[in-house]
Amino acid sequence: MPRHVKRCVLLLAFLAHGLAYSGCSSTPSPALDEGASLLTEGPSLLGNSDIRAVAYSGHRKVPRSVENTPTLEETKEDLRILAAMGIKLLRTYNTTIYPHSARTLQAIRELKNEDPNFEMNVMLGAWIQCKNAFQEGVDHTLEDAEFNLREIEGAMRLASEYSDVVKIIAVGNEAMVTWQAHFVPAGTILRWVKHLQAARGRGDIPAGTMITTSENWAALGGEESYRNENLAELVARMDFLSLHTYAFHDTYYNPALQWAPLPEETELPLVEQIDRAIARAVALQKDQYQATQDYLASIGVEKEIHMGETGWASLDNSFYGKGGTHAANEYIAGLFHAAIREWTSESNLTCFYFEAFDEPWKSDGTAGSEGHFGLITVDGQAKYALWDLVDAGMFSGLSRGGRAIRKTHDGVEAVLLERLTPPVHHKFQP
Repeated sequence: MPRHVKRCVLLLAFLAHGLAYSGCSSTPSPALDEGASLLTEGPSLLGNSDIRAVAYSGHRKVPRSVENTPTLEETKEDLRILAAMGIKLLRTYNTTIYPHSARTLQAIRELKNEDPNFEMNVMLGAWIQCKNAFQEGVDHTLEDAEFNLREIEGAMRLASEYSDVVKIIAVGNEAMVTWQAHFVPAGTILRWVKHLQAARGRGDIPAGTMITTSENWAALGGEESYRNENLAELVARMDFLSLHTYAFHDTYYNPALQWAPLPEETELPLVEQIDRAIARAVALQKDQYQATQDYLASIGVEKEIHMGETGWASLDNSFYGKGGTHAANEYIAGLFHAAIREWTSESNLTCFYFEAFDEPWKSDGTAGSEGHFGLITVDGQAKYALWDLVDAGMFSGLSRGGRAIRKTHDGVEAVLLERLTPPVHHKFQP
């Protein structure tokens, strides 16, 4: 049977029955606790403070395209930098839209062949979206079934081909939260998770592959409006929860975060005002994490929750810049990074910090915040959060795009402090 015909047959069968499939036959979904033992078998990967994780999508150019996808050598360059930072676990975002994930896995394999001591593991993301996502006629009640099938098939293929590297498959990236342009109902994510679990049970992907979804805390049950039977089954089935929480965005959108100085803090030195604001921001993220834990407890589900994403932008020309909350700042981002790493390490939480490198395509090459969440700039400058690693010589001999890894602003902290402005409380009006 031609491949495109076979794919259509499989797709129609999947949509008609909501069951996992292989060829023309289907098998029952595994029990809810089917993957429960996987996490306990791999304590060296998740929940281990010695294994640092990061979100990685190394696109350097505008626009993001197949042609502009980093080369194999550029990807190796990035991986050497990340390894020097102590990173041993990466998170990627899609399998077939661009060749970046496949190229990353190939680069890891080649680096391991060159150096048996090189270690890097991957949580492989499969992008899931609704019908007509990012275009006119968007329909959030229906999924883009053909696209989603292609992404899941890509994840299965790569997980099998690189079984020594791919340890986790994440179904979707913030695909259930309603403010995203591509969101789908929890039932859609559930169907694909069940499909992967059945494939794992049949041996179509390695038996040790963990399965999860990467999602905002609210859509994982932290907010009541998302709770339903499909979500309850989804969280019960997953091997662990990969939770996103962003106090950075909360400085603008969430009045629950007291970002601006309290009345008794206004006379304090500015750096101390910011220290206290960051402490409140981290406390809010802990509360959001706890809200998801409380939801699991309320439905009798015991699952580990790890941090699939959190981060802080160093620059913005809009909501988080001078006309907004003043949150986007390299010095503040460094404080947040240190605080999050301390919390997650002490709590034995794996944290895929967002993100490794700036990606200018995300803000169309402007100063928009989305392009400036990286710990390292496009041209290889380590931001304030990593200055201590530069001092320690961790990046000696390494470069990005022909430029040695060095500190931003020539390592002059006074330059950063001069750019600080008092945090501003913004009342978002939906």
